Amino acid sequence: MVRSDLERIRHIRQYCLDISKTVKRSDSSFEIFSEDIDFYNSISMSIMQIGELVGGLSDEFKDTTRDKMPWGMIRGMRNHFAHGYATMEKNEIWETATADIPNLLRFCENIIEKAAKEHNKDKNPKDRDAR
Repeated sequence: MVRSDLERIRHIRQYCLDISKTVKRSDSSFEIFSEDIDFYNSISMSIMQIGELVGGLSDEFKDTTRDKMPWGMIRGMRNHFAHGYATMEKNEIWETATADIPNLLRFCENIIEKAAKEHNKDKNPKDRDAR
């Protein structure tokens, strides 16, 4: 994996964590989300940032992980926010935050964990000698 992809995945993970914390703070209530403009804006901006970061992932990374993550849809959500924010359906944003973001978070954590294992394996002289 290209280092810039890993850095973007780390940033995406952080936005996912931010969204998860914000959702938990509201007791996972759509009613609170739909009535609290700060809550709505916070989650919306984080989702938009995720889409922006996805746009910078290498084509190679997106191609090799396309079966696990719908990169085009994630990027499309960013475009939807950027160009049609005023017409976004709150239930669509809520669904993304509560159903899709946890999956993306798990994906990012798996990628980061796998990269760390590869890094540690390359640093361990015993592993290198065994190859």
